[in-house]
Amino acid sequence: MKKKSGRPQKLGDLIQRELSELVQRELRDPRVGMITITDVDVSPDFSHAKVFFTLLNTKHLEDAKQGLRRATGFLRSQLARRIKLYTTPELRFEYDESVERGDRLSRLIDSTKAKK
Repeated sequence: MKKKSGRPQKLGDLIQRELSELVQRELRDPRVGMITITDVDVSPDFSHAKVFFTLLNTKHLEDAKQGLRRATGFLRSQLARRIKLYTTPELRFEYDESVERGDRLSRLIDSTKAKK
């Protein structure tokens, strides 16, 4: 998969850093807990940002999604204060399954090596 470059990618990286700090330090919702922002994909017109996150405990995935959905307005307003843009992108949070998928594939590879 080709990695995007240019302004949308740079803005995505900046949003990722700022959101990580906001979630860690200022978000008080107990449902969110220990999440990690793994990537931010910003649309070419900067109107939408898809924010990918992972959890330590996937049992609380639905709670975390609800907490993030509820905090979207707060997080967007805080981003607007920190990042000076004409319009702040709308945030849409999605669970990042790539880490889980990579772990599962790694275990499958290790199990085939053990059988040899």
